[in-house]
Amino acid sequence: MTDVESRLAALEDRLRALEDEREITRLILSYGPLVDSGCAEAVAALWEEDGVYDVDELMMDGRPAIDAMVRSTNHRRWIAGGCAHFVGPPHVTVTGDEATAVGYTLMIVHQEDGFTLRRATANHWTLRRTPDGWSVTNRTNRVLDGRPESPDLLASHFPHAERT
Repeated sequence: MTDVESRLAALEDRLRALEDEREITRLILSYGPLVDSGCAEAVAALWEEDGVYDVDELMMDGRPAIDAMVRSTNHRRWIAGGCAHFVGPPHVTVTGDEATAVGYTLMIVHQEDGFTLRRATANHWTLRRTPDGWSVTNRTNRVLDGRPESPDLLASHFPHAERT
């Protein structure tokens, strides 16, 4: 391989890595607007058919369960009352056709006296490249209320980081 060919191959690898990270970030950031607008099918389509969404208070196995959560009476009540699932920018790591990401979500709800933070969570995502693009295989959320599993979930994304 010539110097130009190897430099071009390296540039293509870097471009693919940037495109992967951007696609994954856009997928993750689409969750909030989709779930807050009640787009159940589009929310479920972020996951693989047998993907898992594990929240402290609810375990959803597969797209039908995720779709059902968005269509549920409780979730429709949040939307009708005014809510925002604010998804912070994720830290994404891509390794070939697999990726992980960590970040935060805030659930903000409207009440009579204004807006209130209902919940702050740590999020860990695992994703896989499919023929149609990136798809969620697992998302785990843990509320940031002092329980050790929440910071552990965040730290698990950074294998060389030492917790004190």
